[in-house]
Amino acid sequence: MKVHHLGAIKEWLQDQKVFIVLDDVDDLEQLDALAKEPSWFGLGSRIVITTEDRKILKAHWVTDIYLVDYPSEEEALEILSLYAFKQSSPWDGFEELAKKITNICGNLPLGLRVVGSSLRGESRDEWECQLSKLETSLDRKLENVLRMGYDKLLKKDQSLFLHIAFFFNNEAIVHVTTMLADSDLDVRNGLKTLADKSLVYVSTNGWITMHRLLQQLGRQVVYEQSDQPGKRQFLIEAEDIRNVLANETGTGSIVGISLDMSKIDEFFISGRAFEGMRNLRFLKIYGSHFSTLQMSENMEYLPRLRLLHWDSYPGTLLPQTFRPECLVEFHMAYSKLEKLWRGIQPLTNLKEIDLGYSKNLIEIPDLSKATSLKTLTLTSCTSLVELPSSIKNLHKLKKLMMMGCVKLQVVPTNINLASLEEVDMSDCSLLRSYPDISTNIKDLDVGNTKLEVHPSIVERLPRLEWFRIGSRNLKRLTHVPESVTHLDLSNSDIEKIPDCITSLSRLESLFVFKCRKLVTLQGLPSSLKYIDATDCGSLERVCFYFSDPMKDFMFHNCFSFQYPIRELMFQNCLNLDEESRRVLIQQRVYEYVCLPGKEVPAEFTHKTRGNTIIIPMVMDPDGTFFASSRFKACLLLSPIKYSYLDITCRLITAGGVTIMELNWDSMNVSHFITEHLFICGANLVRESLNVGVTANEIVFEFSCMDNAKIIECGVQILGEETESNSGSEVDYFETEGITDDHTDRNEYYEPEAAQCKYTCFWSWFKKLWSREENDDNKEENKNHHYDSKMMKKVFALGIALLLLYLVFP
Repeated sequence: MKVHHLGAIKEWLQDQKVFIVLDDVDDLEQLDALAKEPSWFGLGSRIVITTEDRKILKAHWVTDIYLVDYPSEEEALEILSLYAFKQSSPWDGFEELAKKITNICGNLPLGLRVVGSSLRGESRDEWECQLSKLETSLDRKLENVLRMGYDKLLKKDQSLFLHIAFFFNNEAIVHVTTMLADSDLDVRNGLKTLADKSLVYVSTNGWITMHRLLQQLGRQVVYEQSDQPGKRQFLIEAEDIRNVLANETGTGSIVGISLDMSKIDEFFISGRAFEGMRNLRFLKIYGSHFSTLQMSENMEYLPRLRLLHWDSYPGTLLPQTFRPECLVEFHMAYSKLEKLWRGIQPLTNLKEIDLGYSKNLIEIPDLSKATSLKTLTLTSCTSLVELPSSIKNLHKLKKLMMMGCVKLQVVPTNINLASLEEVDMSDCSLLRSYPDISTNIKDLDVGNTKLEVHPSIVERLPRLEWFRIGSRNLKRLTHVPESVTHLDLSNSDIEKIPDCITSLSRLESLFVFKCRKLVTLQGLPSSLKYIDATDCGSLERVCFYFSDPMKDFMFHNCFSFQYPIRELMFQNCLNLDEESRRVLIQQRVYEYVCLPGKEVPAEFTHKTRGNTIIIPMVMDPDGTFFASSRFKACLLLSPIKYSYLDITCRLITAGGVTIMELNWDSMNVSHFITEHLFICGANLVRESLNVGVTANEIVFEFSCMDNAKIIECGVQILGEETESNSGSEVDYFETEGITDDHTDRNEYYEPEAAQCKYTCFWSWFKKLWSREENDDNKEENKNHHYDSKMMKKVFALGIALLLLYLVFP
């Protein structure tokens, strides 16, 4: 079709209802020529535009914009297979290779198409060869396509693209802006340009992500800057960096170096290795807790860096000529440093210091001018004796991490750092007095110290939420701030829960891990959601009570809390008595209970050896599952050695249709010295799922990752047990009110012991009401029965209210 003037499209199509796709538009003039405005086309027409540049759509007043996401792993593998094998799945023997290449292509359809087509008909050896090449370089065709977007950028935007490709992928915008503040790059507008052209993705919470293939493109661009590595802008290849440092061939062209020491053998450099790199701003040497890069002498020169990240720095001193005034981040963990710099340095840009595990460090310099510092990490600096008094000037400091500073004795006092929220001085074994440095601390860890908690300390910590104080020196505890929500008494020598804990109305988590002298757990606040009593070898009795605020009496031996408990961990508590075990097994939980046991209890009426069980189901009249039904499961697990518990349950119809998949995993490493019971539960079918199955059986298939073996499993269908055991303890579980997914975890729940009082009448009332509902369904067309039905329901409701009054006068 020949178009003689731009108005021809309007003349031809303004009265036609058309569907037009304008693919891969990269210039606004193309849209103006082909589809300038809606009036060019007839009523009901649809114009679809695909582009990598969002700005074109905005400039053309396109309002309905759909961002096409990457395909899933399964879809990506299918795309690759269609081009490589001309079928939807890989050939036999090519499955793993295809998956690896799909991963390298990062699920990018263009990359999958180009790479798949280039490998069509090739042997396994050729696939493996190409896989090795793709890990370090781009396919030429793919590079040509991707490079078109990069080449159209302005020079400054190209520079920002390269900085992200090498140093700032998967970083926050705020961080990148700070690190590049001394450059001539306009980070915020540059990021907007890159995002509009689909060269980076910026999340709603401000994080930058660059696709792996685009990152590889950036590295290819830099590689082509010069045949000599010392004249390139960024260095990332280990061999190139070794040659530049060992031969001192670095030049002013180098802006950033990132060396993974795990990829290179040991080599030596001189103290003048960085002397020619006057414009070096980002130095990152990482990947090993022992340095493969050795120096024959102390470093003589380092440029004015923004980022200095050097793990296992081999020198005892920094160069005397080093000027840290430009530093934003200073990470030198596992170093051999004894001191940093002398005197007061202008450190107004410095935000992070990490000298963790620098075991020779004996002195922290004066930090008076580090007024922007937010994090100070000195973990396991085992030669450090004191913190400098200059920390009183760190009014932006949020985190102070000094765990394992075993010689630490002197901490400045009587200062109040306004921003300080997290302090970790655990395992500072010589620390005897509370670090009185802020009243705003929310997270304090002084575990395994000799610190004693006095009333005066409680008064100085009005905002404390996380409190870790457990140690072998802790035999009693008389005061805890009322604001505490998470309390850790692990490794202490307490024999019972201190009385001061009972009044903690906000307490959600209690850790008594390895409290080997603890005999009883009782008197805990009703707000608790998580209890970890793992390895409490002397624990015999679990006897909690709940005090009803409406009454003046208590319910004993009842795990009754204001909210459903999330997790109960009683691993290796081998001395629990039978009553305590019964209470734990029958406890209502949101996540799970774990305790020693030899067999699945009898109340789990469906039991079998192994990990799979088939259960007949109670169905709704329409042939589907009750939306409000719940199940409770119990697994007998074999002993395991130090592994994370990760339990999965798949619910499958007898015909093989997966109804739902559930997962329970623990945050801590588990170690079972004998068999254990793992008890969990959930809604049988979430209301949000439109299962659409009419099977009368469900297969429960359980699995456990790592080395735990499921010896036996049992399931209790709570809805099923209600009908046959009205008023029993089993019935108690289903009338507890847990019929949703509990996405709102602060939802109020009735005390369980109180519910036991009226569970029988409630079950009866529920049946009466449902019977009336069934009658309504059968006679829905007989309007003359309407009044009598309503009268019966009103009467039933009145009886229910009367019974409630009689039970709770």
